[in-house]
Amino acid sequence: MINGKKSNQKRPKAIKQNLNVFELINDIKNNYYDAIVVGSGPGGSTVARDLARGGKKVILLEHGKDHRDKWYYGTFIGPFIYTDKHGHLKSKEGVPIVRPMMTGGATNMFASAASGPPSWWLSKTGVDIESEINETIDELQIAALPEKYIGAASQRIGEAGRDLGMDWQSQKKFINPQRCYSKFDCGDKCMFGCKCGGKWTANDYMDQAIQAGVTVITECTVDKVIVDDEVATGVQGTIKGKNFLLNAKIVIVSAGGIGTPRILQNSGIYNAGDALGVDTTFVVYGVIKGKGNTGDPPMTMSYCDYENGLMYSTLTQPFGLFSLIQYYKGWNHLYKIPKFPHMLGIMVKIKEDIKGYVAPDGEISMPLLHEDHLRANIGYQVCKNILLKAGCDPNSIFWNPPRGTHPCATVRIGHHLDSNLKTVDFDNLYVSDASTFPAPLVRPPTLTIIGLSKRLAKHLIKTKLNT
Repeated sequence: MINGKKSNQKRPKAIKQNLNVFELINDIKNNYYDAIVVGSGPGGSTVARDLARGGKKVILLEHGKDHRDKWYYGTFIGPFIYTDKHGHLKSKEGVPIVRPMMTGGATNMFASAASGPPSWWLSKTGVDIESEINETIDELQIAALPEKYIGAASQRIGEAGRDLGMDWQSQKKFINPQRCYSKFDCGDKCMFGCKCGGKWTANDYMDQAIQAGVTVITECTVDKVIVDDEVATGVQGTIKGKNFLLNAKIVIVSAGGIGTPRILQNSGIYNAGDALGVDTTFVVYGVIKGKGNTGDPPMTMSYCDYENGLMYSTLTQPFGLFSLIQYYKGWNHLYKIPKFPHMLGIMVKIKEDIKGYVAPDGEISMPLLHEDHLRANIGYQVCKNILLKAGCDPNSIFWNPPRGTHPCATVRIGHHLDSNLKTVDFDNLYVSDASTFPAPLVRPPTLTIIGLSKRLAKHLIKTKLNT
């Protein structure tokens, strides 16, 4: 899918298929690039594409593979193949963390919700990305789904919330049903990967980057940035287990809230990962007599309670994941599985301060503090009231355990980075992903990351790469 439309051409290949790994390494090391971009999520794919469209020679290095054409993409099996530790990544405190490791990054498994940065963004960062946000909204036609695609059960939750005095609204989405390859078939399973083509992912920008001349190498692990006299000059790593060195004028690390600080720590920026921000998320369920929102597109209706630092949205976990969670909770929870089609689900995101850390040895700390539990209790009670108003059985309401989503704030603007996303330690080294956030956004981060990356590309073309 190119430019939001189904393409009649074959998808551009990431790796030069006629080269073995040794020939590939020789081929790229003999080139000098304007920019090396590490990571193909919304940050990396955006900046790589826009730099190439500006006439710059760019190479994009991605740790994972491109799974889009595989039979398991967008199925319950998929996340066990293309997430870190096969879906079993946890903080040292035991909080599960979902970290996709593939081209397009976490956008393969997001619920497609689109929100700009919060009201405090400009005052805390000094980084104005309003024009880039609006540009992206226009480019990708980001909007709420037409009402006919919003499930009746999700609308029922929104109506119940409004009846209780909450301003529930239709959620803007990175989904356009007109882009679908075939029948619009979203439902809760789109969080495993979109098979119908209606959901934008950073893979779309990566494909456009390849068409603009970017060389994309998958199955490539970047270990560190090469620094000479406090200036970044390239990267060091492995491609399919074989060592390589690569030089460029500029290095941009976009490996995400967990991957980016690890690379920077290895490169001599030892305070990277000194804190960690996440949106702790859980889902509250209730059973109704009719059809639940289990087959509805996720996060089509939402409500933000800024006073208490909570975001609510219509969402149920995909059936396979829901069933697996009940299994892990214990045999006395298995009775809930057959009731899944009749469940209404509301997702809650909790605002948290930055805390925890990402350690050089790989350990991730993500503690839930007293104030987090207080916010969670408020969120649960609000959801319970909405579900009761929507007609759920009072004895059926329960919540599933929290998960850590949107890891961020590990390499922060104003601390590790200046307002142009350059590291304060080294010249010619930039970061563009969720790790740059000064704090968790308590809202979907993708649109903000794209805005930051578009701004960075414009800045580099105008300054560092203007010759």
